[in-house]
Amino acid sequence: MSALPTPATPRLKTHWFRHAGSRGADQQASAAAFIVWRVARHTLDRTRHAGFGVEIGEPYFRFLREVLAFLVAVADRIAHARLEPVQRIGFTTALVHHLARILQDSEDDLIGPAPPGEPANGERFIDLVNELCAHYAEFGADPTAGAGGFHPDFAFLRYLGTRLEPALPPHDRRWIVDQVIDVQAPEAVAMLRRSLADLFDPPARARRAASVSGD
Repeated sequence: MSALPTPATPRLKTHWFRHAGSRGADQQASAAAFIVWRVARHTLDRTRHAGFGVEIGEPYFRFLREVLAFLVAVADRIAHARLEPVQRIGFTTALVHHLARILQDSEDDLIGPAPPGEPANGERFIDLVNELCAHYAEFGADPTAGAGGFHPDFAFLRYLGTRLEPALPPHDRRWIVDQVIDVQAPEAVAMLRRSLADLFDPPARARRAASVSGD
């Protein structure tokens, strides 16, 4: 069997707003939701490429929901350092609802909507985030990460790995925690940090570019 090609790292658009005054919490959250969705999909693709059997269907979306919830928790910590408390709450709330709509559209299209009388796929995701917020709040930042913004600590990453185990076949579960801690989660967090830094502070990028060009 020939090796699968390594999934390309997505090129994430982060320069969304022409003027700083146009960036409300909902606009920032909409852009951040696109970023988080792309990073989560890339993480899933990379995990499958590494040989883990994430099956199309409910296991696929179970894995995706867990990664999205993890990235929301990380994005909220990043927002904590960048935004005022009220802005942070508005940003994270809007981010979750934007992601719920994206996820529901995708899940409804690929495996169908939830059965009558049960919560919609987007509502299930919101419920999951509400549940996991308290769990991830128990974890902190990596004290060895240095400058550059929030980076989750070992327990933060390990918890994601344990949450992903049920989405995998039994023979893959013993390996996923190490894979997440060593490879998938650090890569996803690095992509998210870079993209949100550009999203939250584009004027700084513009100033740096102008100083380099001499304008």
